[in-house]
Amino acid sequence: MSIFKIRLKKGDTVVVRSGKYKGKTGKVLATHPSENKVTVENVNLYKKHVKPNRQHPQGGIIEMTRPIDVSKVGILDPTSKMASRIGFKIDKEGKKIRVFKRGGKDIK
Repeated sequence: MSIFKIRLKKGDTVVVRSGKYKGKTGKVLATHPSENKVTVENVNLYKKHVKPNRQHPQGGIIEMTRPIDVSKVGILDPTSKMASRIGFKIDKEGKKIRVFKRGGKDIK
């Protein structure tokens, strides 16, 4: 099983580019490099039936988020309010910095 290189990080704000949730934005909750997927809040929701347990003493139906493919999301560029791809640049100290491909500005 190969591990994919995911340029997105936990906490990044992303826009869904295709599929059922196209146009929705949310923060990355987790990355899954072995599956090439990311979990985004309030995107790709599903309902799960749960038996009563310690976490859910009542049981019932809970909404959970499923991972979505990395190719379907793009990082949100705050200046243009559009999805962008991520590139890398070496700064003056020799550190590798993530940059927006759309505008060329650094990602903070």
